[in-house]
Amino acid sequence: MSAADGDRPNRPEHRRPGTNLGWSLATVLRRWHEHVEEALGDLPHGSRGYHILGVVVHDDVPTQGALATRLVIDRSVLTYLLDDLETAGLIERQLDPRDRRARRIVATEHGRQVLADAERRVAHAEEHVLAGLPEQQRDMFRAAAERAADAIHVAAPATDPCLAVEDVLAPASADRAAP
Repeated sequence: MSAADGDRPNRPEHRRPGTNLGWSLATVLRRWHEHVEEALGDLPHGSRGYHILGVVVHDDVPTQGALATRLVIDRSVLTYLLDDLETAGLIERQLDPRDRRARRIVATEHGRQVLADAERRVAHAEEHVLAGLPEQQRDMFRAAAERAADAIHVAAPATDPCLAVEDVLAPASADRAAP
């Protein structure tokens, strides 16, 4: 692929001034967050509620405590998030038959339908965010980002992705609020 096709060599002398991996990832994350939050505006807690519902539907997370651990969300915060998802009829808390002290989080049929629709909207938003890349590069970017995130999670399982998102997005919010 030629430089005219948007494929610049990955050498410092060919990068725009001020760009690096962190800047690039933050830029993509900000745009992703804007589009996904808009797409998920009707879902309690937007992308955070989407991630919780996705794990409940797709992963085998047996209890509320395990869900908090899996998502690296403080248990007390997760309780409030789950309250809102339950009020919306997306999940139910059920006693765990093996341990009556524990609560299982189970998606309702309505929650499964809402998640399927939300997944389509998120996929559309992500296509929009990455529209500047050819399809093959979009797929490669997604795969590389997922592998990097998995490797980081294995190396540092306590890394809180929600805090990372807040750290990246907070300066943008503060900049817009400044006179």
